[in-house]
Amino acid sequence: MSLSPVSAPSDAAPPPDTASRLGAERQVLAISLDGFNPRLLKKLGRTGAPNLTKLFRTGASTRNARSQVEMTVTLPNHTSQLTGRRIDAAEGGHGVVWNDDKPIRPDTIQEAAGGDVDSIFTQVDAAGGSTALFATESKFSLFKASWPDAVDRSTILQDRDHDVTVAARRDLLRNDRAFTFIHLGALDEAGHAKGWLSRTYLKAGRLIDAQIGILLKAIRDHAKLHDVVIVLTADHGGEPGARGHSVPTNLENYRIPFVVWGPGVDKGDLYEMNPTYADPGEERIEFEGTQPIRNGDLANLSAHLLGLSAVPGSLWGADQSLTWTN
Repeated sequence: MSLSPVSAPSDAAPPPDTASRLGAERQVLAISLDGFNPRLLKKLGRTGAPNLTKLFRTGASTRNARSQVEMTVTLPNHTSQLTGRRIDAAEGGHGVVWNDDKPIRPDTIQEAAGGDVDSIFTQVDAAGGSTALFATESKFSLFKASWPDAVDRSTILQDRDHDVTVAARRDLLRNDRAFTFIHLGALDEAGHAKGWLSRTYLKAGRLIDAQIGILLKAIRDHAKLHDVVIVLTADHGGEPGARGHSVPTNLENYRIPFVVWGPGVDKGDLYEMNPTYADPGEERIEFEGTQPIRNGDLANLSAHLLGLSAVPGSLWGADQSLTWTN
C-alpha cells in the first residue's frame, strides 16, 4: 500500500528528547464543529458568520478536507481526530465503530482496538502538559474513560453549546492548558432535525459563529491567551436537505473544512502550503496514494504545534509534515 505523506503506524514510544517535554510556547485550542458542511460559510457570508469568516480568511485553511474513509459519523471521526488513527481496528485503527453511549459496547477505546491506543491527550500528558475536553454529547465520555489520567478536565453538557463555550472560556483563563478540545453540536442537531443547509441549520450556524466569537474575544482581550493557536475542523458534513450523513461515499458527507489560526500561522490555502498533500477535488480518496488533509490530522498537527513528536500508533500526519506557514 502506498500512502503519502503520512507514514506507517509506529508502536514505539516517542524519543524522550522530543516527547518528554513541551517544546513550544503556545497553547492549542482544537475545535470540532459537528456536521459542518463548508457550504455554510458561503450561505451565511461575512455578515452571518463574521468569526468563522475571520478564521478562514486570515488563517491557513481549506474548505476541501476529508473525513475518515470508512465512516462519516460522529464518534468514530472524533476518535480519529484525537488519535490520528483510521477507524478499522484490523488495520491498526482505533476500532470505535459505534455512535452512541448505550451500555452494550466496549467501555474504552483500548477495548475496541484490542490493545493500547494513545492520543494527543496522552502525548501532552507525557510531556507534563495539562489538557481539557468540553463537549455537547454524552458519548464523548468515552475519551475520559479511555485516558483517565491524561484528560485533566472533561465537561459534557448535552446540547448546550453556549454553556460549553462559556465553561471552556473560563477554564482557558483560569488554567494553563497546553491542549483544549471543544466539540459543538448545534449544526448536527439542526441538520438531523430539519435538513442540512435548511433555515434551521443556518440559524444554528449563526449560533455557532457567536460561540467562536466568544472564544476569539477572550483570546484578543487576555494576554495569557495571546499564544493560543486554533485548529478547527469537523467530523462530517451533510447533504443539503438530508437529515442524515451516514453514507461515506457521498461528497457532501465526507467533505469538511480545516483551518489553523493564530500567532505564527500564515494566511493562505493549506494545500498550497503543503504540496505533499493533494487537493482531492470532489474525489473521496481512500488509502492509496497521496492523501488529502483529513480531520485525523488534528492530533499530530496539534502535537507538532506544541513541539511534541507524533502520537504513537497514529497514521494521519504521523510524519508531521503538515505545516501552517508559506
